[in-house]
Amino acid sequence: MAEHAARRCCLGWDFSTQQVKVVAVDAELNVFYEDSAHFDRDLLEFGTQGGVHVHEDGLTVTSPVLMWVRALDIILERMKASGFDFSQVLALSGAGQQHGSVYWKAGASQVLRSLSPDLPLHKQLQACFSISDSPVWMDSSTTAQCRQLEAAVGGAQALSCLTGSRAYERFTGNQIAKIYQQKPEAYSHTERISLVSSFAASLFLGSYSPIDCSDGSGMNLLQIKDKVWSRVCLAACAPHLEEKLGSPVPSCSVVGAISSYYVQRYGFPPGCQVVAFTGDNPASLAGMRLEEGDIAVSLGTSDTLFLWLQEPMPALEGHIFCNPVGSQHYMALLCFKNGSLMREKIRDESASCSWSEFSEALRSTEMGNGGNLGFYFDVMEITPEIIGRHRFSAENHKVPAFPRDVEIRALIEGQFMAKRIHAEGLGYRIMPKTKILATGGASHNRDILQVLADVFGAPVYVIDTANSACVGSAYRAFHGLAAGTDVPFSEVVKLAPPPRLAATPTPGASQVYEALLPRYAKLEQRILSQTQGPPERIPQAQAPLLTLPAQTH
Repeated sequence: MAEHAARRCCLGWDFSTQQVKVVAVDAELNVFYEDSAHFDRDLLEFGTQGGVHVHEDGLTVTSPVLMWVRALDIILERMKASGFDFSQVLALSGAGQQHGSVYWKAGASQVLRSLSPDLPLHKQLQACFSISDSPVWMDSSTTAQCRQLEAAVGGAQALSCLTGSRAYERFTGNQIAKIYQQKPEAYSHTERISLVSSFAASLFLGSYSPIDCSDGSGMNLLQIKDKVWSRVCLAACAPHLEEKLGSPVPSCSVVGAISSYYVQRYGFPPGCQVVAFTGDNPASLAGMRLEEGDIAVSLGTSDTLFLWLQEPMPALEGHIFCNPVGSQHYMALLCFKNGSLMREKIRDESASCSWSEFSEALRSTEMGNGGNLGFYFDVMEITPEIIGRHRFSAENHKVPAFPRDVEIRALIEGQFMAKRIHAEGLGYRIMPKTKILATGGASHNRDILQVLADVFGAPVYVIDTANSACVGSAYRAFHGLAAGTDVPFSEVVKLAPPPRLAATPTPGASQVYEALLPRYAKLEQRILSQTQGPPERIPQAQAPLLTLPAQTH
C-alpha cells in the first residue's frame, strides 16, 4: 500500500447479511482498496448459514450481534497489517442490511465511551447487548404484530400514507413489538435500540449514533413527510420507545468525530468525521448516483425498481423511503417476483432454450405486439398479487396461447409495462432528463433493453453495481464533508465514471405505449377481480439489493 500513502480518502462500509465489506475511495472517486470478512467462511465459530440462523419455526431468522463486531475487528486488523494509511481517512460512512435491530443493554453507552485501544472491540462489548441475536430482514414471524399496528392506525393504507409502507413482518417496529411482548425483561433492560446501520456507526463513534431518516423509513415507525417518529405507531409497538430510539437525523448528517479508540489503535486522524450510516438499499441508490427523475431496474431472479420521487403517493404495494442524498425528496422500491426465472421459462418454451432466438423474436415483432398483451406469473406475484398466465387479444378477449414470437414480446412488454404502471402508481413521473439505469443478468441483452427504453420512453444505461452499497457509502461520506444539504450530491460525485448508453427509444414508441398502458392496467384489474385473492397476509420477500444477482442483501 506504500504507493497510496498520501492518498486522502473516505471509507465506505457495508454490514450486509453475509459479510462486512469496506472500500476506500480517493478524492477523484477511484476505489483503491477493498476488503471483506465473510461470516460463514471467516467466522465459523458463530455457525451461521448465509450469515443467519433460521430457527425451528422456519419464520424466525436472527444473526449474532457479536459476529458483526468481530467482523469489523478482522477487517481493521487486516487493513493495518497491509500497511493501509488510516491517517489519510477524512471521513467514513456505511450501510447496514435494512430492518435488522440491535438492543443495547443498560450501561453499554459507558462501555462504548471508555473503550481500551489495547483490546479488540468484540472482547469489550460482549456484555453490552440485552438481545444477543438480532432479528434480521429475513424474519417473517411477526404477522400478529403487523395486524395490531395496522389496526392501531386505521388500516394498511393509513399506515402506508404515514410511514411509506403497510405493515411488513421484517419491518423493525413489528420486530420490536414482538420482543416487548415475548421478552419484556430484556426489553426493559434495553437503553437503546439501533438499526444495523446506526449500530455500526455507533461502533465508530464510541457513542450511540442516531438513526438516519432514510433507513428509519423501513421501520413502520417514521412519518416520512415530517421526518419524526409517529407517536401512534410507537405507542402501538412498545412503551418508552421514543427514548430508546433517539431522534432521527437527515441522512447526510455528520454525527460526530471518530472515537479515540480508532485514533490510538489504528492511527485514524482525530478529525475523521463519521457521516450517518443508512440502509443498504438507500446506499445503493447513492452508489448508482440516481438523480431526480431517474429509475434503476435490477433484472435479476426478482426484478426490483429503485425510483427517485418528488411527490410520493404511498400505496399498499412497494415501499417509500426518505431519499438518502436529497433531503427534500423520496425514493421508492418495488419488487416483482417473476423476473429472470420467468424469462428463462418462456425462452425455453418459445425460443428453443436460446437467448439469440429470444432476441430475434423481439427484433422481428413490432412495438405493441399487434395489441396482444400477456401476464406471466408462474409464482404468486407481489406487484400485484396475481398468479398464472393470462393472454389477451387486441380486442381484450382472453386467448389460450400466442404464436412463439408474440409470446416472447408479450412477456417482455408486459413485464416493463407493469413496472411503469406501478411506478407511476407510487407518484413516479418520467421527465425529459430521465435516465433508466439497468443492472442484473438481463441487462446484458440489448434487445430486452430496447423494449425497456421504448415502454418508458427514456434512454437506458448500464452501470456496474458491484459494491454499490459500499461505494455509495464512501460517496455519502464525501457528501457529508461537503456540508451535506447545502451541496447537491450530484456535484460531489460528478467525477465518478459515467454509465454506458445501451438503448434509446425507437421513434414512435411513445404513441404506441401511451395507447397500450391504460389497456394493460385495466386488464390487470380485471384479472385481480376475477382470480381468487391470496390469503389475508403473505409475508413479502425483501426487495433484492442490486449488488447481488440472486441473493438479497
